[in-house]
Amino acid sequence: MDEQTLIKTSLLEIFNNNGYRDFARMTQRDFEHIGEQLRLKSGILISATTIKRLAYGEFSRLPQIATLNAIANYFSYKTWQDYKADRIKNEPEIQPASKGRHKFRLTYLSILAAVCILAGIYMFSTTKRTVKNAGKAAFSFQKTTSNEIPNSVVFSYNIDQVQADSFFIQQSWDKNRRVKIDKNKYTLTDIYYEPGYHIAKLIANDSAISEVDVSIPTNGWFFYAIDNMANYTPEYIKADQFVTNGSLGLTVAQLLANRIEVNKDKRYHYVYYPDQREVPSDNFKFKTRLRMREVRRSACPYIEVELYCQRSFMILRSTTKGCAHEALVQFGEQVMPGLDTDLMSICFDVSQWTDIEILVKNKITTVKINDKEVHKTRFVTDTKYLTGLGYISNGLCEVDKTELIGLDGKVMYKNDF
Repeated sequence: MDEQTLIKTSLLEIFNNNGYRDFARMTQRDFEHIGEQLRLKSGILISATTIKRLAYGEFSRLPQIATLNAIANYFSYKTWQDYKADRIKNEPEIQPASKGRHKFRLTYLSILAAVCILAGIYMFSTTKRTVKNAGKAAFSFQKTTSNEIPNSVVFSYNIDQVQADSFFIQQSWDKNRRVKIDKNKYTLTDIYYEPGYHIAKLIANDSAISEVDVSIPTNGWFFYAIDNMANYTPEYIKADQFVTNGSLGLTVAQLLANRIEVNKDKRYHYVYYPDQREVPSDNFKFKTRLRMREVRRSACPYIEVELYCQRSFMILRSTTKGCAHEALVQFGEQVMPGLDTDLMSICFDVSQWTDIEILVKNKITTVKINDKEVHKTRFVTDTKYLTGLGYISNGLCEVDKTELIGLDGKVMYKNDF
């Protein structure tokens, strides 16, 4: 199998894992969803346009290594080379026939068999997607703990009158958190390992037939680390003191005290999720002053500011100008990765104190860095209310001040530390 075929085959497998059986019918939003799944697994965002182009085989040369690594990370491999080597190693060999006629016959029969199998799978999956009486399903939840992390949630459901081949409850965007459920049973206890605003789904076959919003607030700042490659298990960081010399932040000593392996490539999260949601995500102002300190040497250090909404994310990932391909801007449905967007204007030396301002007015977003306007865009998605804010980096952020205020004057968070 050559690399171009492996890329297309891998993407089709990713589509299938996310419930897209026929990628020819996928919409732009579907491709954006796949891009988000890749980002969540790898920290690397591939644009919907790039994913679509690769899936259709519309490329004459191999994509950038970051794109290939993102695909490999999805399958829990650290690099594309590791993934490719393992796939090729496990690919069944076909011994060449002694005569050209036999080789042709074997190839023809192999292709014919593959076509028949794929046709059968498609027909089976098309039939399997049929769901009846979806409107008769019941789905709700109750938290059994307060705001502790991890947090147990009891889901109540009734699918007795729904006709489908299989049923699942998926606690959030992560399909790995999908749990199979059965008729004539009515409760499922699940665990949330990360705080935040989650959308749990009741799934019949491949379709979400009901959703509930599950809020897991933090009662203040919450800290954790995640391996940057092929692992999405949080490592909690307990810190009694996290404000030093007028700045919010952690130290390497605190990481070591929490048995964090600082020699590994990790993403360090500082997040804050309040109980109440009063600031609309289409009219607010966010201002912060920050920098980062490296934990381990990195060719591309970055700081990522995330504003979490009831629907979707708002992300500004800045890095050094030499690593502009790693930058990212996302507001609602507008996803602009540095791989195929010129984001040089939002890049700066992240080791130096920098002022960032994000103003959203009637879904028009203006970004300023050190009082200079560097980016402007408009989104149309109804992202509803802001649910939290976060600082994420491959080093340790230091935050001198933060304020997140609605244009109507309502304050979600304000602190000069």
